[in-house]
Amino acid sequence: MTTETGQRDTILVVDDTPDTLGFLTDALENANYTVLVATDGASAIKLLAHVTPDLILMDAVMPAMDGFETCRNIKADASLGHLPVIFMTGLTDTEHVVLGLEAGGVDYVSKPIVVDELLARIRVHLANARIANRARTALDATGGFLLAATEGGRLLWCTPQAEKRLANAIENFSARDFTIPVEKSVKVNGRQLTFNFLSRTGPDEFLFRLTETGGGQEEAFLQQYLSLTTREAEVLIWIARGKSNRDISEILNISPRTVNKHLEQIFTKLGVENRASAAALAVGALATRA
Repeated sequence: MTTETGQRDTILVVDDTPDTLGFLTDALENANYTVLVATDGASAIKLLAHVTPDLILMDAVMPAMDGFETCRNIKADASLGHLPVIFMTGLTDTEHVVLGLEAGGVDYVSKPIVVDELLARIRVHLANARIANRARTALDATGGFLLAATEGGRLLWCTPQAEKRLANAIENFSARDFTIPVEKSVKVNGRQLTFNFLSRTGPDEFLFRLTETGGGQEEAFLQQYLSLTTREAEVLIWIARGKSNRDISEILNISPRTVNKHLEQIFTKLGVENRASAAALAVGALATRA
């Protein structure tokens, strides 16, 4: 099958049975898909380090690393977590179906495989994956520093802008710190990363907005971008974060009266009349940061 850009979708088939691999390769290529193959879980993971397919067909029962464990390993990699995985199995008991879904699979087909049914399921899940990818791309284009994680702290996906903020920090980030609070802050290399819980978007998927404070990066950016003084930029940052004048006076260790004076100067320089408009300008400016 070809995408909207004219490229063929790529499907990785993971199965330890040569007959099954040959059968599926022929069926998928006849349906205009590009096919990659792996004969075990370890080979699949090695291949994924070099090539990212659009969908994975995964045999559930394989020696050494079975399909469930292989899928869990794939989903643990944030760069691969978005890939839809369809399990192929002769194990149709509810217990095994649940195992596949809990491992991160989106669907399963029973062996012996009915080609028309398999192709129909592939089309549905490829379409769903494209819709999800468009949504994440749109969020990123509008300055969305967003990410999704499981309740236990495993990163599922993030927009490219959020990924930049997580750079060099994720290795210092403990899953135990990444439980599901309304707000959680973690200090990394002089920066403070704050995770604001937005909503639950799936059975074990939670959406967060990521903001970075500390180190003066955002203040310095606003100071230069909006032609403010250092203190005005500091006040504006906290206005954009929804803090009251009293809160800002305590955070910056200045009087509420001084906060008001800085606000008057900020409104004049930005050409706005209230704190809501100033906050909106600050958020818009920060969204342009590389």
